[in-house]
Amino acid sequence: MKQAGFFIGVLLLVLAGCKPSPNKATALEEDGFSFAFLTDIHVQPERGAEAGFQWAIREVNKRKPDFVITGGDLVMDVLNQTYGRSDSLFNLYKELSGKFKMPVYNTMGNHENYGWLRSEEGIEQHPEYGKGMYEQRIGPRYYSFDHKGWHFIVLDDVYLKEPGVYAGRVDAEQLTWLKEDLEQLDKETPIAISVHIPFITSASQISRGSMAANTEGLVINNSSEVLGLFSEYNLKLVLQGHLHFLEDIYIQDQVHFITGGAVSGRWWANEPESRPEEGFVLIHIKGKELDWEYVDFGWTPPEDI
Repeated sequence: MKQAGFFIGVLLLVLAGCKPSPNKATALEEDGFSFAFLTDIHVQPERGAEAGFQWAIREVNKRKPDFVITGGDLVMDVLNQTYGRSDSLFNLYKELSGKFKMPVYNTMGNHENYGWLRSEEGIEQHPEYGKGMYEQRIGPRYYSFDHKGWHFIVLDDVYLKEPGVYAGRVDAEQLTWLKEDLEQLDKETPIAISVHIPFITSASQISRGSMAANTEGLVINNSSEVLGLFSEYNLKLVLQGHLHFLEDIYIQDQVHFITGGAVSGRWWANEPESRPEEGFVLIHIKGKELDWEYVDFGWTPPEDI
């Protein structure tokens, strides 16, 4: 992952895929595969979200990728909800995601942190407070896996800065683990990362002008520290969510930072001006190279939302 100096000579491709020039045929290229990236699902019983998510699942199953990676914000919100509501949302997500016909690798988002915005006394002592509910219901908040010569790393980059305030940050525990995980790899192994809050994005500049600054809840605050760990490795792809924004920032003919739109679009409101529409990213791998497309799964909202 050759990450040093990648902010020089940036080629920014917003709302567009990119097809790098092909390399020589290799064993990796002969074993190509596809996978789906579904971020910001925000499942809930309201607004037709349950039906909408199932539309997305059916489209994924029809296309038969090898696996699914989710990009966080699986449920609408448990930050400031009662335990009963939070429990029901996680149960709903688990029930519906079980309809995928391929493995699902989940990423944690900010909306999965139970009670962080609740003010009642003693909430911090609840056994499922914060990340505990996600870990008990969904699984580990960071891990890695391998598939057909690629190494995939899933990180939790949602950090409680102070009571009631979260920021984008990869904590020290994960940094230690990440160093150890990378040490097991051949330096030429292609690597993909999934996070919820982006490392980098053009969203602020697109919406508020070229001099607009990012807020600490919008991007990973210690992005340079994290990406610096990959300086001698072959990082090819970073999958991001959180912003309900679709972009591909392709850097130094090397790394795609793809912010993956949102399965829920504008939180299942289906507003006419919503861009992008409800959808997911389908990624096609051939050897060490990749191509991608954004799939609008055609959800039609109920009239009464």
